[in-house]
Amino acid sequence: MSWHPRYRSSKFRHVYGKAASKDKCYDCVPITRNVHDNHFCAVNPHFIAVVTECVGGGAFIVIPIQQTGKLDPHYPKICGHKGNVLDVKWNPFNDFVIASCSEDASVKIWDIPKHLLTRNITNPKKELLGHVRKVDLIEWHPTANNILFSSGYDYKIMIWNLDTREAVISNPVKILDAHKDVVLSMSFNTDGSLLATACRDRKIRLIDPRAGTVLQEASYKSHRVNKVLFLGNVKKLFSTGTSRWNNRQIALWDQNDLSVPLLEEDLDGSSGLLFPFYDSDTCMLYVAGKGDGNIRYYEISPEKPYLNYLMEYHSHLPQKGIGMMPKRGLEVSACEIFRFYKLIPTKSLIEPISMIVPRRSESYQEDIYPLTTGAQPALTAQEWLNGFNKGPLLVSLKPGSGAVNSLPQFLEAEPLMKTTDLSQHQGQGGRLPPEDMQKRSEMEDSRKQLQAEKKLWKNEQTHLSNGFDLSECPPPKTENELLQMFYRQQEEIRRLRELVNQRDIQIKQLELELKNLYMDIGSY
Repeated sequence: MSWHPRYRSSKFRHVYGKAASKDKCYDCVPITRNVHDNHFCAVNPHFIAVVTECVGGGAFIVIPIQQTGKLDPHYPKICGHKGNVLDVKWNPFNDFVIASCSEDASVKIWDIPKHLLTRNITNPKKELLGHVRKVDLIEWHPTANNILFSSGYDYKIMIWNLDTREAVISNPVKILDAHKDVVLSMSFNTDGSLLATACRDRKIRLIDPRAGTVLQEASYKSHRVNKVLFLGNVKKLFSTGTSRWNNRQIALWDQNDLSVPLLEEDLDGSSGLLFPFYDSDTCMLYVAGKGDGNIRYYEISPEKPYLNYLMEYHSHLPQKGIGMMPKRGLEVSACEIFRFYKLIPTKSLIEPISMIVPRRSESYQEDIYPLTTGAQPALTAQEWLNGFNKGPLLVSLKPGSGAVNSLPQFLEAEPLMKTTDLSQHQGQGGRLPPEDMQKRSEMEDSRKQLQAEKKLWKNEQTHLSNGFDLSECPPPKTENELLQMFYRQQEEIRRLRELVNQRDIQIKQLELELKNLYMDIGSY
């Protein structure tokens, strides 16, 4: 008998990592020396936020993404915390709002101005006071607007609704009190209806955040978990941790059965933490080690062996933390499918690393860029708190395209109601079923959003020149300021084009929904 090796065909088999050149790195950045196991870095298409060293409290800096090279030693900071900053996260639906948490047991929300910072920011937009011990983790909800989760050393997870006018919020809308020790990691599924947590008591918990109930609990003795990650579209969980012999270990779990892992693998004997990152568009999983310079990447498949090793990016410079760019900030013309921002405190350097699919053509590659999560919320905060679930609004990365409303891949479409059922509903006091009420509310929200955008556009026209406030942004005096102004105008032009495209698509969607509604009413 002859042995035939098993080959897998994959368009991502030859993905490679490419570090940015020195002139495209961020140099002389005072990266924090804190030993806490967090990323210490958050990135969006406009800014990169990094936790820094600061005397007398905690601080972080926000650098425009185009401002590479050496950083001014007197660069302004965001320094309103009284203790060390432990985590920062950008609002996924507003690139100019960031949340931070600190050892002073507070969470603060900050507005970042569009123009360049000229002085330190010390007054937050909102302050969340509910924890009694230091807060080390924060996460924004993936589909609902202005919903924030925070976790602290009081073993509690608090859910905050930021849709209030109060500057200081002391009462969270929900407190999850299901943990007996410090929460090490939090992760949401695609529509944000489930929360997975890793705790210092070595257990993985699957929680319904609105009900506060634990749906699943894993206490596998041979795997001491540190980080957990939802692989939403394949209904699996991925965790990193250590084995009984203190080897770094990864494990894959079935979302519906956490009793025994589907897969368990030892990687090496290093002591640094493993940070997992998942790209649901390409089904690729990246594992970066703290204290070393390597990034391993795998491809996830729904069938055995589930986890398929692809390659490893090697570097001699160790990373303390690492941030990732959202998909909408990638360079699609270079076939870039993922981008890391690596913190190297020994050199005070932030080094971008691009993961690239080698392609000869420079045209847009639709097969490696499916519809991805956009920057518009699918739900309001109150809708999510009332029990509604909705997948993220998807956009195309193709230049010139706009937002598309779609369901995530793993959700099944609900069956259409029969006319007899509808007539029964109409007979009950003329009330519509919840599904139709939700559709009508979505249409009304879309109309209100369009009207609000039109009013905002008219107001901006009266106060802005080329998209910039002349009172806040004086004319440039040096060549460097002129160049920065040019970049900002280019970014404003790109943003306005995207806004026009999104409005056109929203109008088409409203027309289609009205047509369908009239047809449904006519058929009944």
